[in-house]
Amino acid sequence: MKQAHCLFWLLLIPLLAACGRVDNAGSPATDLAQRPIRVVTTVGMIGDAARAVGGERVQVTSLMGPGVDPHLYKASASDLDLLQNADIIFYGGLELEGRMTDVLVKLAQSKPTIAVSAEIPAEQLREPPEFEGKYDPHIWFDPSLWEYAVQAMGRELSTLDPSYASLYQRNTEAYVAQVRELDAYAKAQLGTIPEQARVLITAHDAFGYFGARYGVEVRGLQGTSTAAEAGAADVQALADLIAERQIKAIFVEASVPHRTIEAVQQAVQARGWDVAIGGELFSDSMGAEGTPEGSYLGMFRHNVDTIVKALG
Repeated sequence: MKQAHCLFWLLLIPLLAACGRVDNAGSPATDLAQRPIRVVTTVGMIGDAARAVGGERVQVTSLMGPGVDPHLYKASASDLDLLQNADIIFYGGLELEGRMTDVLVKLAQSKPTIAVSAEIPAEQLREPPEFEGKYDPHIWFDPSLWEYAVQAMGRELSTLDPSYASLYQRNTEAYVAQVRELDAYAKAQLGTIPEQARVLITAHDAFGYFGARYGVEVRGLQGTSTAAEAGAADVQALADLIAERQIKAIFVEASVPHRTIEAVQQAVQARGWDVAIGGELFSDSMGAEGTPEGSYLGMFRHNVDTIVKALG
């Protein structure tokens, strides 16, 4: 099965690149002024920012919807069609998209395919000890890093569609201002939690940047990627810590099965401490479209409010 899957991608990647070259050659930049820019993104947070920056000039499609885990995502045939016909592609990078990374890198040879994390200074990226040599891809949980991603999208759209560069610049500045307001809100709210209670325990280590930004100790049952499953020893070790420190609440994630955190809760209860499930947080995906949590700003605020309510 693995050999067949690898062979499929090896045959498909050159075909995608060839199709992209033909499409780009037959679509001069002047044609873009007559229609919306077709933007394809991987995760919803990037799609939301692309819509804010591009405004009425863009038609954005995000491949990964609510509840989807990007670390394990496999592109479908319809996804490949969207990627082939896109004018520009934005993705997270830093191996966030795991199984799609090779396809995205290959597409970059034929059309603008941008890793929005690429311009973040390496010294500002988090490198967890268990992932030596690789960086944490969850950059949206530090608004100061997310600014780099938003500004990169604005610049790339301006390059692709220079007639509307001033529009993209205005939209970028307006959205960055909202991101900074969100950052200030998070600092104020999380600061109300007593310092000894600022311990955030979730299914996987997606909140490292969040913890570093706001002075919150973060423990994830799994590492920065959900591709590596937690074992019984991981559950027991985390349960020991929670019971010993009498942590009030732990959290499930919208894009990760709840059973792992529920197993931790049961293990803690067996040790004589009743830890609550403090709520559901959004980590690798946003909420449903049309809800407050269906936007980056809304889902971030939801996470802050949920954490403060449970731990404060």
